[in-house]
Amino acid sequence: MTSYKAVIPAAGQGSRMKAGKNKQFIMIEQEPLLVHTLRVYQEDSSCSGIVISVNPDEMDTVRSLIQNAGITKVEHVTAGGKERQDSVYLGLKCLSGNPVVLIHDGARPFIERDCIHSIVRAVEPGIGVVAGVPVKDTIKRTKDGKVTETLTRDELWSIQTPQGFLLQDILKAHFMAERDGFPATDDASVFEYTGYPVKVVTGSYTNIKVTTPEDLILAEAILRARRKGE
Repeated sequence: MTSYKAVIPAAGQGSRMKAGKNKQFIMIEQEPLLVHTLRVYQEDSSCSGIVISVNPDEMDTVRSLIQNAGITKVEHVTAGGKERQDSVYLGLKCLSGNPVVLIHDGARPFIERDCIHSIVRAVEPGIGVVAGVPVKDTIKRTKDGKVTETLTRDELWSIQTPQGFLLQDILKAHFMAERDGFPATDDASVFEYTGYPVKVVTGSYTNIKVTTPEDLILAEAILRARRKGE
């Protein structure tokens, strides 16, 4: 199994959570959300190092969380930027060589190891790989509150993280996006902007991004279910 590095953007304040603090620090089953995510990579022998991009004012707090949780693979805690795209780019710049790098949301703690390994195995020079699941709902395009188009559901996927690339490929893509002022909500979009193809591997519907208070209820249920199955 090819080794890889993980870059974890965790600088966003998560205003939709309405928690009055960075959602990464919200406790789920007695551990901060961010620690749950980091532990997945800590316990994967194929992960050779982790970089975390965080709010500059929270760097000491994150370092304390890492130390208290026994997370030893973190190589860098770097200051993030204004947007997620900026935070990822700053994290990528902390790495060297040309390893496979997985970019994974700090608020997505339920990624499964089999999915991680499927992504790592599928990464090739000039080819990115992302996790995703087919959408379940009918998706409609609207304008001014009126439906303008019903999209073909069989062609639609909900894209998740991790998203995998060779380091030098994704660095080049971020450089071009920053140079051209291209905004993107995920790294696959940055990659696609440069003309690189992106493959999708099947993820899991439990690989949720914890964004709203309702997501916390689901997150706790997923954890309880997993612990019952151990």
